[in-house]
Amino acid sequence: MRILILGGTTEASALAARLAGRSDISPLLSMAGRTSDPRPMPIPTRIGGFGGVTGLADFLRQERIEAVIDATHPFAAVMSRNAAEACAQARVPLLALRRPAWMPQAGDHWIDVPSMEAAVQALGEAARRVFLTVGRLELAPFTAAPQHTYLVRTIESIGDALPVPDVIAIQDRAPFHEDSERMLMERERVDVVVTKNSGGAATYPKIAAARSLGLPVVVVARPEKPPGIEEVASADAALDWLQRRHGRSP
Repeated sequence: MRILILGGTTEASALAARLAGRSDISPLLSMAGRTSDPRPMPIPTRIGGFGGVTGLADFLRQERIEAVIDATHPFAAVMSRNAAEACAQARVPLLALRRPAWMPQAGDHWIDVPSMEAAVQALGEAARRVFLTVGRLELAPFTAAPQHTYLVRTIESIGDALPVPDVIAIQDRAPFHEDSERMLMERERVDVVVTKNSGGAATYPKIAAARSLGLPVVVVARPEKPPGIEEVASADAALDWLQRRHGRSP
């Protein structure tokens, strides 16, 4: 059984590990290629895009893909839409493997916003020290608020993506730990944290650290995903879906 996994998340990696070495399933993991040094995967991997909906639909037909599992990042809205349309065209079953969103807990001081532009507005006019953890590709809107000092953490170098006077760039990769996150925020005298509501355990420690320090967190809501797609929250549940859908025991 030929399976295409649209990856780039810890959930995709977990599913790849569960499918590695199997004789009854031939999985292929697709990565967008936005990280120059991705972690090695235990199954065949392709890097790069498909050429939109038409390109992906053609790929599914040519490779005789029997099922697609969309395990992309919760904020990868374009890829998820393309997957839904391409799978409909090629008549290939599609499952979304999506981690649950974070929910505020007692002691959290969240400012929920619908977009990155709204996150910029939520910072206010007064200069603040902002811990910005939204990814390299989402930095441009913050150029509209150059009065702040930005502590920016990304996997890749930010280059000139945030051309404002005061930027402190950190290159690091999850998972993180609450103690080290709290120490970082204290050392850099952070006033506010800005994050996407990505969900998952790997980057949650910044939320817990902000809670312990009484810091506000600007939380950008997830984009809308294509309706009508069955969704699960774990690699094990994705395997169960394969069993139910195709009648093959994992």
